[in-house]
Amino acid sequence: MSKRTRQFIGIIFAIVAYYIIHEGAHLVMALIFHAFKGINFMWLGIQVDVYRDRLTDMQLGIFCIAGVTATLIIGYMLVGLKDKICQMESKLLKAIYYYITMIMLILDPIYLCLLSGCFGGGDLNGILYLMPQAYVWTIFCYILIFDIWLLIKRVTPTYVEAFKRGEENRHES
Repeated sequence: MSKRTRQFIGIIFAIVAYYIIHEGAHLVMALIFHAFKGINFMWLGIQVDVYRDRLTDMQLGIFCIAGVTATLIIGYMLVGLKDKICQMESKLLKAIYYYITMIMLILDPIYLCLLSGCFGGGDLNGILYLMPQAYVWTIFCYILIFDIWLLIKRVTPTYVEAFKRGEENRHES
């Protein structure tokens, strides 16, 4: 399988994993708060919908930040498991895990510290019940900087080395 094909498959799996984790966390919170209304399928993805009148402002804030929290936790877990993941033989699985790690670490922080000022809406609306917008931007800016550092200094070099080892082992066979 070509490198481009592995990258494409890895990105597709990462997007699907992101939606499962992020929206899954929203779903769990909606069920816990007894406010689940439905799942909306939109051109850009899916969205868990709630009965707003069944939630306090604090509960809405928790509902909205749950998705972000879940993706970051999974991202950090995958960073912690990167050495084990990179011992796998399958280049495809390594590519999938690499892109999942990347998406989990940077997608929500990019939105919450950079794009939310332009677009607003989404999870930001509920998170604003928990803290002022300046705090959200600042916190997620620091998280984004840290996560980019993690990817550049810790994650990517480990995966690059693992792919090189895989190539060397293939040529030696």
